[in-house]
Amino acid sequence: MYVMTTANAPLPSAASAPVWARRAAHAIALCAVPSGLWRIAMASGVYVGYSDQVLRDVFDIPGWGIAYVVGLSVLAESAALFPLLLVSDRWRPLRPRALAALSWTASGVLVLVALWQVVVAFTVESQSYMSSGTAQTVWAVVFAPLFAIPALMTVVTWSYAKRHRTRSPR
Repeated sequence: MYVMTTANAPLPSAASAPVWARRAAHAIALCAVPSGLWRIAMASGVYVGYSDQVLRDVFDIPGWGIAYVVGLSVLAESAALFPLLLVSDRWRPLRPRALAALSWTASGVLVLVALWQVVVAFTVESQSYMSSGTAQTVWAVVFAPLFAIPALMTVVTWSYAKRHRTRSPR
């Protein structure tokens, strides 16, 4: 006779993620790609608007700056893959309530980081290191998709939380 206990009870199944939530989660992963490729190009020695002296003095490229820039790209893309867990029906590393809390926290942090980056982009001397208007335009185009991530993450999180809300018995 098989007796099911709470230790081996399956997680309650929730509805599948809606198509729009799946698309938003995939869009988050894609939004991080252009800036990552730009950083890797910079680390590889491709001209991205910075002089060799600025790369050497400010970014330490060549040198440890290469590991930093490539590591930042890998970390950003890995973090951008996190929302795919929220729309996955197959793999759940955490309980739904814990994952929902983590996602709401991530959404809030992303909104704050995006606002901070807007402030930094317009106030810090990083733009003065760029050598041309074309390079600044390319920089703006490749980093602009990152500003869509907070909104996309919020809607994916909202969808996840809605689907996994514990229902009270009637």
